[in-house]
Amino acid sequence: MLSARTLFQEIHDNDESFRLFCSIAAKGEDQGGWENGRIASLVTDAELAPKVARHGADEDKHGRIFTALLRKRGLEPGEVPDATDYTMALERSGIGLAHDKLRRDEPLSEQDVIVYLAHSRVTEQRAAEQMRLLKKIFGDHPEIGRAVKMISSDEDNHLAYCHEELLRLAGAGHRRAIRRTLRSTALAEIRVYRDVSLAVMAEMGRILGWSRARAALLRLGIQTMYLLERSGWWRRMVTLRMPQRRNALGGPAPSPNPEFA
Repeated sequence: MLSARTLFQEIHDNDESFRLFCSIAAKGEDQGGWENGRIASLVTDAELAPKVARHGADEDKHGRIFTALLRKRGLEPGEVPDATDYTMALERSGIGLAHDKLRRDEPLSEQDVIVYLAHSRVTEQRAAEQMRLLKKIFGDHPEIGRAVKMISSDEDNHLAYCHEELLRLAGAGHRRAIRRTLRSTALAEIRVYRDVSLAVMAEMGRILGWSRARAALLRLGIQTMYLLERSGWWRRMVTLRMPQRRNALGGPAPSPNPEFA
């Protein structure tokens, strides 16, 4: 029976597929850490800047965790095929703030901050859902369970922070701009996620020697998920509600050396 549990277990149990999975994750987290670090240095809101910096520090920590998981198995990070790079595919699709803008030392406008937070709201929804799934599958695993639970908790914090900050800006008169930006970001993200997922599964199939029938079934599953999202499920990415975790990124920055690693 093909299920998320059997799929991820198969990827975990093979060194090369595990190397690819963790390498993709580490690169994405490192890129997210850089983006948030640059944004933190460019925002003019004194209360928001340290929260963005904390977000970036968490992403950097996650990148180190995925690299540490590889090295625990005697593996080094591998090359990440361009088509499997979710973060850069988002940037190429115009989602979020352009890297050229982030490399300039120019303060970000309120609209820039809305674009950043909308991008984070949508992508952190995706990340939180993925990590909850991995926690369900591997939460008790002796090798990776602790890391999965740590990252999952962080992603829930990031999602709560996005809700709270966007609601604050909506209350300040930016509701229409936020709604418009969230919608366009979510619709673009689901296309990117579909394309990247297809590329990742193609690479995994090559490494693991999947049959044509199994590869076709997985492609069908990814396309079906996209159609479900396109038909209306994308709206879960754009709703805003005050989170139970208030001021989720207002605490101290994470340790530079995760204890588990």
